[in-house]
Formats: sequence, structure tokens, C-alpha cells
Amino acid sequence: MSETHSALSGNDPSQAPMFTIEKLYVKDLSVEVPRAPDCFLETQAPNIQVEMGTAARKLDAAHYEVALTLSVKASVEERAIFLIELTYGGVFQVRNVPESDVEPLLFVACPSILYPYAREVISDASTRAGFQPVLLAPVNFEALYLQQKQQAQQAPSTTTPQ
Repeated sequence: MSETHSALSGNDPSQAPMFTIEKLYVKDLSVEVPRAPDCFLETQAPNIQVEMGTAARKLDAAHYEVALTLSVKASVEERAIFLIELTYGGVFQVRNVPESDVEPLLFVACPSILYPYAREVISDASTRAGFQPVLLAPVNFEALYLQQKQQAQQAPSTTTPQ
């Protein structure tokens, strides 16, 4: 009976939008402590700088890889204390999603899923390197995405009309 109802209403379950997490993983992790063990004698609190980026690529008709890259550098008066670089990836299945919704899905939803895991890896790596855990602040990926879209629209064209 439900099959008949689905067929009559035009709701084919195989055509429903689908978004699933297939795999989450550490793609690359590097921890450098160039001045060990001398750096452990520092009495000043280090200055922490964080850089972040996201990238997405299509793997096949329904799968995308999204990678979140984080670089955390600690220094005291221009002296490097540690550097942690992480690329945390995920494979996501995206089916029957309107083309206009795929980019926000890849650059807002996917990084929002990856980020808590990446934060944990960064915190664990800093602790295992002998330092206090680095606790990264939450990130609003939707606001970042909208800001980047706005900047791209405001950027002057690189080609000059002739």
C-alpha cells in the first residue's frame, strides 16, 4: 500500500536529496618542536597564531572529499615554540541535491562536521608534544563562507574590457 501511495504522489525515495558522511580521517599531521628541550624552560606564555583553510574536490558522481587545513604556531618573541599542521578530511556522499546547494554544503556543512574532530587532534597533539592543550575557538563556517562570497563579488575584474 505504501508503495502505491509513493508512486501516486510522485515521491520516489531514490530521488530524495541525500547527504551522508562516508569517512572522517587525519590526512596529514605534523608536529614540530624546533627548540626542544630549551623551549620548555620559557616562562612567558606563547603567542598562538592559527590559520585555517578548506578545500573540496569531487571524487565521483556522488562523492566529495572535503579537507580542513589548520596551522597552529606558538612563539615567544619571534622564537618558535611549536608548529602543528593538520589536514583533516572527510568523504561525503551527496546525491540529488540541487547544484546551487552543493557549494554551501561542501564549504559550510562539511567543515562544520570536520572542525570538532580537528580541534581534538590539535589539542591532543599539543599535549603530546609536552605543552598545554591548545583549545581552538568555535568557528562559524556559514559566516566565513558568506564573507568570502561577498569579497569575491566585490573584487574588481582581472580582465579589462576592450
